[in-house]
Order: sequence, then C-alpha cells, then structure tokens
Amino acid sequence: MNATKIKTGIASFGISGQVFHAPFVSTHPQFELTAIVERTKNLSKERYPEAHIARSLDELLTTGEIELVIINTPDATHYEYTKKALVAGKNVIVEKPFTKTTAEGRVLIALARAKGLMLGVYQNRRWDADFLTVKEIIDSRKIGRVVEFESTFARYRNHIQAGNWKEQDGGMTCNLGSHLIDQCICLFGMPEALFADIATLRDGGIVDDYFIIHLLRCAKAPEVRITLKAGYLMREPEPRFVIHGTEGSYVKHGVDKQEELLKRGAMPVSPDWGVETEDEWGILNTAAFRGRYPSRRGNYADFYESVYQHLRNGIPLPTDAVSVLPVIKLIEAAKESSRNRKIVTFNSKKWRVEC
Repeated sequence: MNATKIKTGIASFGISGQVFHAPFVSTHPQFELTAIVERTKNLSKERYPEAHIARSLDELLTTGEIELVIINTPDATHYEYTKKALVAGKNVIVEKPFTKTTAEGRVLIALARAKGLMLGVYQNRRWDADFLTVKEIIDSRKIGRVVEFESTFARYRNHIQAGNWKEQDGGMTCNLGSHLIDQCICLFGMPEALFADIATLRDGGIVDDYFIIHLLRCAKAPEVRITLKAGYLMREPEPRFVIHGTEGSYVKHGVDKQEELLKRGAMPVSPDWGVETEDEWGILNTAAFRGRYPSRRGNYADFYESVYQHLRNGIPLPTDAVSVLPVIKLIEAAKESSRNRKIVTFNSKKWRVEC
C-alpha cells in the first residue's frame, strides 16, 4: 500500500471549490491540498495558506507532483480540462455533469483506461442524509414493494442571476437533473424509456429552469412509476421525496443540510456532521407505525474516502465515469424527448450501472 498523502489540485475556487471540495480535501488525513487555481484573486490563502495559488490549469498540472486534479470548472470546460489533466498523467475527479455528451464521455473513459488513471465524477448527493434514508427504507421493504417514487428539487429564484455562468450555459436539467437521475439509477437501475418536459419559465431566461422527467420500466423495478422534477419558481417547496408502496408511504421535506453549513463556512469535522434533528426527519406511515423516521447521517467526506480507498487500496470507485455515463445518456434522452414531445427508448442493457 502507498501510504503517501494524495497531493491534490483544485481547478477553480468558486462556490464548488470553496464549498464542496477544499473543506473535504483539507480535512481528510490522507489528502494534501497542494494547489488551487485562482486566475486573479487570492481568496484561498486565508483558509488554506499552505496551498499554492496557480494562475491557470496548465500551471496547476506542473505544480508539486500533484497526483489528483479536481475539474470543478463550468460545464462547457469539463471535456477539454479533463482531457488535458489525463494527458498530463493525473487522476481526475470531474464535477457533475460529467460531460456534455456521451460521445465526449466515452473519449475520456478510453483515455483514462489507456493511461491507467482514475476518472471519477463528483456525484456527492449519493451521500445526502435524505437519499441514504430513502435507500434504507426501500432496501428494507419497510413500505413493502415500491409502486411510486417522486424526487424533487424545489428552488425559488424568480430573476436571472447576473454573472452566474449557470444562467448562460447548461441549465437545470444538466445541473440538478444529474443528481436526481444518478440517485434514481442507483435505486432502480437503468430505464428502458423516458418522457420529459423541459422549459424556461422565468422572464428573460436563456437556459432551462424547469423539468419533469418520467423514467419508465427501470431494470431493478420495472413496475415503479418514477417522477423527477425541479424548478426555480417553487416558492412553497414540494416534498423532497414522496414514496408509496404496497404497505405504506414515506414523505420527506427539506434538503440535506451539508451544503448550507458549508456555505456558512463550517468545516466537516464535528462528530454530528450531517446529522438531522428529529423535526427534520421524514414521515413513515405503515399499518404498524406512523411518525418521524430517523434519518441516516449524510457525509460528503465519504466520497473522498472512496477516492482514497480506490487510489491506495484498489477498491472500486462507486462513482467511476463508466458507471456515471448513463446519467449523461438520460439527460440527452430527456432533451430529445422534450424537444420532440415523444417517449424516447433505448437499450438499457448496454449501460453499466453500479452503485
């Protein structure tokens, strides 16, 4: 086993770098936060003084024998920057969505395989408290055989946020849809078909800010009716999860608290990190019980632990690019479905799904 710390570089220090990556890399004992790209500012110096500030990705790739690079730049750069990092001989974590197209994803997967490098995707919401709880309830059959599943991200921002690249490129289906689709594939497997309605509902919007996607005949549970939904004009939030089964139901309001804590500057080191209070738990309703059902502990640090275990001990990475590529396929299919107003089908057996 290679006991040396994993020297890590972060390709951007915007919200993604500040909130979702640097806190976890810097607090994991087996990682070293070696360098951070800031093209003109020095924001990282106060919290991470030991990390070198690089002014470009090219500089980052030649800094301090970096072993792992996190590509957390705007979606349109994922393919180019990931390819550049792989060519430079670096293991890579790329933010979701992995790539714009499955064709791009296949090129990167082939390149990583040829060079013997890790290529993973930051699907961190597999470690949300609510999702882990939902998985436990479904796997334990506490509500019997699941017949209906709804997963929603309810947001409210009725204006176009100036200076936010996400308002110009990508859209909600790529952004939040990549999380909802990934979680659903983990629970139910790859669908045989889908139907989607994608729209831009806010005045002056350029990219999509609403979607509803129905996944049909998923491999692990073809009878489950599945609805995935997100929008920016939902001032009164809908439940995060609604699940109905032959023996009961589970309804969960609110979202995992880790993102909000990280945005406030909290570091993920407390023993109660990611733990929900009882009033935040969802409601389980069966013949034998109705009340608050304890939420599992959420912890995005487990993502980085899985990266460490893969790089140092050879344990398979749960979010490797091959297993996440189906998410991009479903996003492509959703856009096609909405554009042509039809059900899109595909051969689900072609896609490797492992969660």
